[in-house]
Amino acid sequence: MDGASLDGSTTELETDLLIVGAGPAGLYGAYYAGFRGMSVTLVDSLPELGGQVSALYPEKAILDVAGFVNVKGRELVEQLVAQASSARPNYLLGRTATKVVVDDDGVTMGLDDGTVVRSKVVIITAGIGKFTARPLPAGEGWEDRGLVFFVPSFAEYAGRDVVIVGGGDSAFDWAYNLEPIASSITLVHRRDQFRAHQATVDAVLSGRTEVITKAQVTALNGEHHVESVDITTADGEVVTRPAQSVVAALGFVADLSAMKEWGLDFDKRHIKVDTAMRTNLPRVFAAGDITEYEGKVRLISVGFGEVATAVNNAAVLVDPSAHVFPGHSSEGS
Repeated sequence: MDGASLDGSTTELETDLLIVGAGPAGLYGAYYAGFRGMSVTLVDSLPELGGQVSALYPEKAILDVAGFVNVKGRELVEQLVAQASSARPNYLLGRTATKVVVDDDGVTMGLDDGTVVRSKVVIITAGIGKFTARPLPAGEGWEDRGLVFFVPSFAEYAGRDVVIVGGGDSAFDWAYNLEPIASSITLVHRRDQFRAHQATVDAVLSGRTEVITKAQVTALNGEHHVESVDITTADGEVVTRPAQSVVAALGFVADLSAMKEWGLDFDKRHIKVDTAMRTNLPRVFAAGDITEYEGKVRLISVGFGEVATAVNNAAVLVDPSAHVFPGHSSEGS
């Protein structure tokens, strides 16, 4: 990983800019902070860079990022990390921001591992906030024994029988991408209608994936590792399918409780910002999916522009002699 990584022994840190959320917007913000001559630290509750993209769809093709005809989520994150490396950011991963104190000179943020970060400005790029996977009721005790909630890499599923539970984009994306390499794919959904993109649904339904609707996985079977699952249909019939891997794609529960205690002005699940990406708290900005304003469109490409706006407006708080407009990066020095 490019940039410095701080271990758990770190208790205090000073930085010009603290970015909460190391997804695409946060990573691009780190690059831009370096471009503006600021030191930058990123904190994220997930153990890896890339936010939801890395956690939920690293192998999914992303088609709406400027300059990329087709880029996988993993590849986009890799490019963003490489770009951000020019700023030599500090990454504080697997840690959650819990407390915030704002004063005239900066922002003090406490993390759940005891680390205290003192920053001149903060930009929140936390997406949907801290999120955890919805549990599979029949899966208790099966984690690390074949039950997973993410599919970060497809290669390890080669030759396996895979059962996927869910009817949303993640479930169908994973079914579609695993179909060529897995021994068999069974997708189980409790309804006969799906929330996934119709083109992906059509592709899966026309492939070799067995789709069982109006049904639920009611038991995982095996001694040390899952070997099969029992699926109960709406009429009470129980069918068994082989499975060395079970993917519970049941969605996620977002937790914004910590941020809501900071005094931020929320509109339901999103932070209100102005045209400069300022929140109601002095020295605290926000960008990306976490924000709300009239006409808001939640796209990765929009988040890039928002975080650049936030960084440039934050720059004048870090250095009062600076200007909001930074000039163009293509200009000669």
